[in-house]
Amino acid sequence: MKSLFGSLVYCIFLFVSDVYGTYRLNGFDPQQVTAQSYAQRRNIARPPLRTLAPSATDNSCRSRPLDLVFIIDSSRSVRPGEFEKVKIFMADMVDTLDVGPEATRVAVVNYASTVKIEFLLKAHLNKPNMKQAITRIEPLAAGTMTGLAIKSAMTEAFTEESGARPKSKNIAKVAIIVTDGRPQDQVEEVSAAARGSGIEIYAVGVDRADMTSLRLMASNPLEDHVFYVETYGVIEKLTSKFRETLCGVDSCAMGHDCEHICVSSNASHHCKCRKGYILNLDQKTCTLKQIKAVVVVEDPCKCEARLAFQMQTQAALQEITARLADMTGRVEQIENILGPV
Repeated sequence: MKSLFGSLVYCIFLFVSDVYGTYRLNGFDPQQVTAQSYAQRRNIARPPLRTLAPSATDNSCRSRPLDLVFIIDSSRSVRPGEFEKVKIFMADMVDTLDVGPEATRVAVVNYASTVKIEFLLKAHLNKPNMKQAITRIEPLAAGTMTGLAIKSAMTEAFTEESGARPKSKNIAKVAIIVTDGRPQDQVEEVSAAARGSGIEIYAVGVDRADMTSLRLMASNPLEDHVFYVETYGVIEKLTSKFRETLCGVDSCAMGHDCEHICVSSNASHHCKCRKGYILNLDQKTCTLKQIKAVVVVEDPCKCEARLAFQMQTQAALQEITARLADMTGRVEQIENILGPV
């Protein structure tokens, strides 16, 4: 009996230690954590979320480099067949991404009452090896220590030692959490610390998932970072939504009505014209530029001043000419009277 009691006390001690470990956020600014928590609570009353129907469409994807970590719930509530659906979802996501040392790197954090780093960002840098590693992941069963899993991802998976790129590289850090239950530990502060460190968090709820907890974990705006599916049977349909969100859809490739040039800009596009043309008011069609002749019109005042000057100069010259003629005539008269000099 004493042995049984001692074992029970030991298990309780381990559980409390795990919960306490969730809040040991050494190295993070407490004010930043508080601000992140407040931002989430301010948005907590907003209506959810995006509920995905089973149908989805394929979109062209222009992948951008990411440090992507999946945080997946494998507690007892997730049946083996359902866990296989989560693995298919991750493999499909890998297929949509441009995986490589200089492109997207992927890690997987598996959790239940304990946390297991299945593989790090630096472990598999090509799709075949990565997908093979995903197929080998096994569920952990009991417990749902979501906060502990987020902390482990932040302190172990999203580090340069584990393969994350330095901040100077400006590579987006993204975590996708998939869960179908209510966390057994606190998630608000550790999620705020993760977001404060630069990690963008997407929360995916399945079936009985606690929506309040999902909103506390996810980044803002919540309507773009919290998703819900009714069953694991349709979770793979989220692939197209994340493809659009993480990669960015080339809207020009999806079709456009620009007469000349289409320029993609995030999820939208705008039109441009070729050289020598201008964009019309409809912002779609183009018109050849009209070259207008430039007529230089002088200041009339300047013209009048120039004319007056010319007239004055002409009058002065006429006066001088007249005087010279008069003087010449006088000289001739003197010569006639006195004779040649």
